[in-house]
Amino acid sequence: MKPRVLALDFDGTIAVNDTMDVDVSAAIQEARAAGLLVVLVTGRSLSDLDPLFSGPPPFDAIVAENGAVLRLPKLPSPITLSQGPDLRFLAELRRRGILHQRGQCVVDAGADVAPQVVEIIRSLGLPLAITFNVNRLMVLPHGVSKASGLQEALWRLRTSTHNAIAVGNAENDHELLEACEIGAAVAWGSEALRRSADEIVSGDGPHAVARYIRDVLSLARIPPERMARRRRVRFGTLSTGEPLDFAIRGRNILVGGDPKSGKSWMAGLLCEQLILQRYSLCILDPEGDYTCLEALPGVIVQPLDSRDASLLELERMLTHPDLSLVLNMSAAPREDKPLLVRRLLEVLNRLRRATGLPHRVVVDEAHYFLNRLDDPRLFDRELGGYLLVTYRISDLSPEILRASEAVIVTRVDDRRQALALLALAPRGGTPPEGLALLADLAIDEAVLLPGAFESGDLFKRFRVAPRLTAHVRHRHKYADVPVRLDQEFVFTQEGRPTGTRARTVRDLLSALPALPDAVVQGHLARGDFRRWIEDVFGDSELAGAIQRLERRDVSSVRDALQHVIADRYGGSST
Repeated sequence: MKPRVLALDFDGTIAVNDTMDVDVSAAIQEARAAGLLVVLVTGRSLSDLDPLFSGPPPFDAIVAENGAVLRLPKLPSPITLSQGPDLRFLAELRRRGILHQRGQCVVDAGADVAPQVVEIIRSLGLPLAITFNVNRLMVLPHGVSKASGLQEALWRLRTSTHNAIAVGNAENDHELLEACEIGAAVAWGSEALRRSADEIVSGDGPHAVARYIRDVLSLARIPPERMARRRRVRFGTLSTGEPLDFAIRGRNILVGGDPKSGKSWMAGLLCEQLILQRYSLCILDPEGDYTCLEALPGVIVQPLDSRDASLLELERMLTHPDLSLVLNMSAAPREDKPLLVRRLLEVLNRLRRATGLPHRVVVDEAHYFLNRLDDPRLFDRELGGYLLVTYRISDLSPEILRASEAVIVTRVDDRRQALALLALAPRGGTPPEGLALLADLAIDEAVLLPGAFESGDLFKRFRVAPRLTAHVRHRHKYADVPVRLDQEFVFTQEGRPTGTRARTVRDLLSALPALPDAVVQGHLARGDFRRWIEDVFGDSELAGAIQRLERRDVSSVRDALQHVIADRYGGSST
């Protein structure tokens, strides 16, 4: 992920005794000049902060009152993100003589009065929560925190917490650090925060944060080794029954395997989990394998059928951090796809350099588009974040192969392709047992090659986790695009062709209503429909559904056959 946002706490992190460190102030200006957004996230009220700055505060946004109030420079007044203090609560504090301050939403008091405050909240039955901040406590409605306020700010700034690095020092910063891709605790702050943080800002005071900010400025992307291990996806289950989890970390991932070996299923599984963790993806889908992801929130499938397609609307969509795009090119002529993908990759790399979005680029059939590297704009190795899927690993550019940081393999029978995959493991070893392992994988199995953090020096064989969305191999392609002549379905009666043929699923659906019962019954009895779907389309799930119809009487089977095919591939069953 490209660093795009710095979320900074105020007191004790970048300021002492109401004064912001001079070097930190200079580093913030450098960060903003370099295109980073800097957000101040503090427990203070805006009325407390404003007198501390001689001019406009040097931030792109201020989240105040521990997440309850948001100020954006272009808006005339602050936005309250929570309801104001409960009047009954305030009255009870006064009645008991508890010293406190109120902001627009927050109520602040000394930490020593926490037992009395808890008793008041309990007795009144109010939905309020207490957050401690060194020797103070803050009372706000449940669910309001620095993290919730930052997320509101970044939504309005059209960027993502996955591009954010947070720095804090105290108890009220836990959720802030957890929400961002990297959460850094200062060495001079809360011990509990340091224990839970992703990394520590070394030093003895706020001036050290300036060095940290400048270090962030030097990064084209957050290095995988520094990214949070807490953000993970599940690949599947090892033979021991233990789960195999994978830290996301923005690494370049390569998925290789034979056709129909489950590699697209594996890639789709990774896409599902990333989308549900609110990472923004752009999937270059040449065959329509990923359109089923539209069932997930925030996913849009965009058809692209020509190299002359306008990309302006796509660019606008890709600037939304809460969207993922599946660019379905299944209807585009095959000869147009390389140029179309080239244009898309150029646009994506430019946008990712500028905005950090989308977080990951997925390229299916990658060997067809990235087989040479004559243009560095096609594959931004420095920025990374690619998921490449291919059955011809040996055709990929050597430069791209060297950039792979994790390799997942489904079944491979082709010795040449297996050797090319095994060569990506550390020391380039190609032991005979490695070749045997790749050829032995079942349809629901895969291997994480040695070299990744999670595999070390071992081959990690695992059973692939279930998918959340249905997967139909080449569904849209085979619904309307003709297969080769030698793969067409020829309808026969008593061994003689009837003159009716099908080269697409749509052809099959159109032909079924007019065929004599004897023709339909004969093909069902011989398993011809099932084998065509299985062998040509690689769709074992639909083949299984057809097999269950083969023993039924044809008078009831015809409609059922049309229904299961139409339901799977789209189209009318009548």
